[in-house]
Amino acid sequence: MNTSELDYTLPDELIAQYPCEPRDASRLLVLDRARRTITTDVFANVTGYLRRGDCLVLNDTRVIRARLHGHKRTGGRVEIFLLHEEQPGVWEALVRPSAKVRPGTPVVLAEGVEVTAAEILPGGRRRVRFHRPDVLSLLEELGEIPLPPYIHRQKRDPSDLRRYQTVYAAQPGAVAAPTAGLHFTEAVFRDLAAAGVERAAITLHVGYGTFRPIVADTLEEHRVPPEDFMLSGETARKLNAIRARGGRIVSVGTTATRVLETQWREGMFHAGEGVTDTYIYPPHTFHGVDVLQTNFHLPRSSLLALVCAFGGTEFVLEAYRHAVKERFRFYSYGDVMLIL
Repeated sequence: MNTSELDYTLPDELIAQYPCEPRDASRLLVLDRARRTITTDVFANVTGYLRRGDCLVLNDTRVIRARLHGHKRTGGRVEIFLLHEEQPGVWEALVRPSAKVRPGTPVVLAEGVEVTAAEILPGGRRRVRFHRPDVLSLLEELGEIPLPPYIHRQKRDPSDLRRYQTVYAAQPGAVAAPTAGLHFTEAVFRDLAAAGVERAAITLHVGYGTFRPIVADTLEEHRVPPEDFMLSGETARKLNAIRARGGRIVSVGTTATRVLETQWREGMFHAGEGVTDTYIYPPHTFHGVDVLQTNFHLPRSSLLALVCAFGGTEFVLEAYRHAVKERFRFYSYGDVMLIL
């Protein structure tokens, strides 16, 4: 499949710069694959499209404050974007301006707090070494939430600490939010529970590569960076039981979808943890997902490729054109679709 088939036209003003308030007031586009219909609603009404016995699968990763600002002892400013923890106190990161920060350079983050910009790694990454192992607590003091590059802020907005995080976020480790889940509120969860829709959690720590466009001419040539995941024995047993009694697995987001497809083997879900580089694009036969909830994604992205594989490329792109015409809001802080 040519990557150009994932192109669509999006006016800049439809790229959401701030989230909808309240969360569940986001607009909802419902795609019914069997009936080939597109319905417009609001997310607060999502329960009406699900059935008793269905099960939502939620990615409970928590976004860490991965962006740090500091300076060299000689005064030059340095930005460090943490990507992945290799071991306590040692991380892979992006360092800017990398060319002016030689290996072994100390970077001062605050009075008495330094990190060393160490070895140069493949792909323009750097290894950084902190002088203390409790990096996550340090990030809570000094770090910033790493908003996507298409969200522009003249200055930090304190609301991002709350809104660029799902209400059920629990496991710290992501550098980008699983945005399909940003629309849930406790009120929506109460409605779902009353309707007999169950919940289960998986974890996939979303990496910076989620924003990387497909630059190859064909989808087959692209690769996605590996990301850490965990699917517990409790969740595997629950999902297998749901399927056995005829319930549907409703994947909340492309990240949850990748874990579910990774851990479906021999007709059932399997517990496991590690890394996954599962890359889903058309054509793909889905085994672990029956319904998909997802935000609107960038052109030529692996995320859009997954959605097209699930909903059908022609139908999904028709829905995207409809969403543009109806002035839906796009990307991380934007509106949401449900594909039945």
